[in-house]
Amino acid sequence: MKNLICVSAPSGSGKTTLCKHVRGLKRELVWSISYTTRSPRSNEVNGEDYNFVSHKEFISLKDNKQFAEWENVHGQYYGTIKSELDKAILNDEIVLLELDVNGTQSIQELYPEHSYSIFIVPPSVDHLRKRLIKRGSESNKSIEKRLDRFQEEMDYKDRFDTLLINDNIQVAINDFIMIINKLTKGKK
Repeated sequence: MKNLICVSAPSGSGKTTLCKHVRGLKRELVWSISYTTRSPRSNEVNGEDYNFVSHKEFISLKDNKQFAEWENVHGQYYGTIKSELDKAILNDEIVLLELDVNGTQSIQELYPEHSYSIFIVPPSVDHLRKRLIKRGSESNKSIEKRLDRFQEEMDYKDRFDTLLINDNIQVAINDFIMIINKLTKGKK
């Protein structure tokens, strides 16, 4: 069963917003809480949005091969604990993972029979720039870094099972839920 749903997108494309909405509507989904070394944003809660850890803690977990995937993004580490995914597969749970493109590729390689990938596409790079500025949590330098990475991430889109255009949040949420419903059809 495809029960590891990997969601990726260029930064600022709305993947977190979409995932939060879908999680609220599909309570049976298990949220994969990534580990990160970056500082929490003002609206983020440790243990709910991310597990915020020090660089030293992260490196220790990585060196002990605890991660199914990990990545250095803009100088900060992000990773998904392997044992949590193994447990979800064993328990037949549907897990929603919010990952960068490399993280999704790693999960697909490690769990080919269990992973399904969705790539969120913003309407345009200008729209993406506006979203990043509106977010208010990024410096101009950080925004430019993320926009530089945009095309690199877009080059991965053909490696995903589904592309989901996020130019209207309600339409994107409905499309996302339809995908999940198809994947979970027949599941108890």
